[in-house]
Amino acid sequence: MSGPHPASGARQATLRESNLALVARTLAASAPAYLSRADVAGATSMTRATASRLVDELVAGGILDELGPDERGPGELDRPAPRRGRPATPLAPGSRIAALGLQVDAGFLAARVINLRGQVLAEWVESGDLVASPPGEVLRRLDAAGRDVLSRVPGGAALIGARLALPGIVAVEDGLLLRAPTLGWSDIRPVDMLASGTLAGLPLTIGNEADLAARTVAENAPGRPGPVPDFVYLSGGIGIGGAVVRDGAVITGSHGWAGEIGHVCVDPNGPSCPCGSTGCLERYAGRHMILAAAGLDPTAPPELLAERVAAGDREACQAVGVAAWALGIALASVVNMFDVPTVVLGGYLGQIAGLLRADLEQALRARVLSARWVAPTTVAAEPGSAPGATGAAFAELAAVIADPARWTGRPAG
Repeated sequence: MSGPHPASGARQATLRESNLALVARTLAASAPAYLSRADVAGATSMTRATASRLVDELVAGGILDELGPDERGPGELDRPAPRRGRPATPLAPGSRIAALGLQVDAGFLAARVINLRGQVLAEWVESGDLVASPPGEVLRRLDAAGRDVLSRVPGGAALIGARLALPGIVAVEDGLLLRAPTLGWSDIRPVDMLASGTLAGLPLTIGNEADLAARTVAENAPGRPGPVPDFVYLSGGIGIGGAVVRDGAVITGSHGWAGEIGHVCVDPNGPSCPCGSTGCLERYAGRHMILAAAGLDPTAPPELLAERVAAGDREACQAVGVAAWALGIALASVVNMFDVPTVVLGGYLGQIAGLLRADLEQALRARVLSARWVAPTTVAAEPGSAPGATGAAFAELAAVIADPARWTGRPAG
C-alpha cells in the first residue's frame, strides 16, 4: 500500500506545527497560573490524547517544563487528578530556553539574559554619557559585557538568539542603524563592529529601542499579555523614543520607523536639534534638558528634582511645566491620530511621572478631541533599568512561542 500523498503529508505537518504553537501560546499566556494537560485540552478544544502528545513534544524540546512539588504554586498539590490517564502535573514555560537582550542608550549600556518564564538569568548595566560617542568603541564594550553575561548563565540553558535595542531609525532586515541623533551615529552595521561578531555564535538582530521597550508593557513575560493592550509608550532618557501599541502589538509603519515622537516639532521657532530640525520634543522633555532648565547637574537623581519642585523652586517648577507642555502638544497629536488614550511614561519620564501627570493630563484634555468622552490618562511604566534589553530578549523568545516546531528536535514532516 502506498504512503500518504505529499500534499496530505504537508497538511499534517502544517497542522502539527499550528497545534504546537497553539499549545505553547496557551501555556505562555496562562502563566503564572499553571495548567495541566487536561486544562490544555479544554482550553484548546483538543482531545486529551492530542494535547498530551503535543505537550510531551514541547517538554522534550524544553519549551515547557513539568513542575515538581517544590515548584508548584499555592493549591496546586491539592488539585484533583483526572479520572483517567496520568496525574495532573502542572506545566510552565521552559526555564532553560533563553535569549540575550542588549541595549545601547545615550545614558547606559545593558546586557540581559531572560528565559521563557521571563526570569532574568544574568545581567549587566553600566551608566554613562554616550552622546556623540565612537560607535566602534561602545560596541566593543557591549560585546565584552555580553560575553561576560553569557558566561554567567547557569548551566543547561539553551540560548536561542540575541537582539540589540538601538535608539533611532533602524533598518531591521538589513541590520543597519541608519541614524541615532542622540548618539551621533549614522549608517552603521552593529554586527560588523562587535568584536566577536555574533557573540559566541548567537545570531544577532537589531531593533528600535522604544519598540522593544514597549513590549515590556504589552507583555509581562514572553507571550503573557500585560494589563493594557492599547497605549502610547514613551521611552524617556537623554533622548525620547516612542511606540504606539494596539492589541499588544507595536505599530511599526511601512519601514519600521514609526514612533519617533522625540523628533515631533512642538515649536518651529524652538532650539535646534541634532536631528537637523528645530523645536523637537526632546529639546524640552529630554532628561538633560529638564535638569539643565532646573539648574541641576545632568547626573542629578529624579528625587532631587522632586525635592526642588516640592520646595517651590522656581526653576525646577518651570522646567517640569515646560516638559509637560511639550509632551502635551506632541502626545495630543498621537492620541488624536490613533485613538489610543492611555500614555505610558517609561525611563526617566516614568521616574518623574508624578511631577508631570497633572499638567500633562490637563494639556491632553484641552487638545484631544475625544477627551470629553474618554479622558486621556498617563501611567508610569514599572520601574526597572534597560527595558529595551528586556524587550529585545522577549522579541527573540516570541519566535520560539510562535513556531515551537523548530525547537522540538524533530523534523516538521
